[in-house]
Amino acid sequence: MAELIFGDRIGLQAPLLVGTAAAIFDPSGEKVLLTRRSDNGQWCLPGGQLEPGESAAEGCAREALEETGLTIRIKRLIGVYSSPHMLVSYPDGHRYQIVALTFAAEVAAGQPGLSNETTAWGWYAPAEFDTLDLMAHHRQRLADVFARQPEAFIR
Repeated sequence: MAELIFGDRIGLQAPLLVGTAAAIFDPSGEKVLLTRRSDNGQWCLPGGQLEPGESAAEGCAREALEETGLTIRIKRLIGVYSSPHMLVSYPDGHRYQIVALTFAAEVAAGQPGLSNETTAWGWYAPAEFDTLDLMAHHRQRLADVFARQPEAFIR
């Protein structure tokens, strides 16, 4: 299970890892799709690390498809998250400063499903977030998703 480590400019101690997350809204636009991770049991927005040779939008769409079975259409950038005061430490000993791009997306095709990376999924509104064991660094992202600010957050 990944652990978050905080400290003043702790990002100096690790390489950067670029990732994306998709805020996939239900047809009403009032709920967002969250998945429960198979590695730690926590809930989060679908997403993951970019692979070489793909754009951020392509990586976001690939991760959403892998984790949910949905083909998505990227609508806009919600935020960029790159705190130099936080590292993610993985059980294998690797530690990274995360640079994450969160995109608003809509379903283009498919039905939500499970994968080897997810054990559950559901549509959730902000009032329901406190009932879930959310990944800590996704709380700010989810607040930004529902702030509905037209400009991207830079955090």
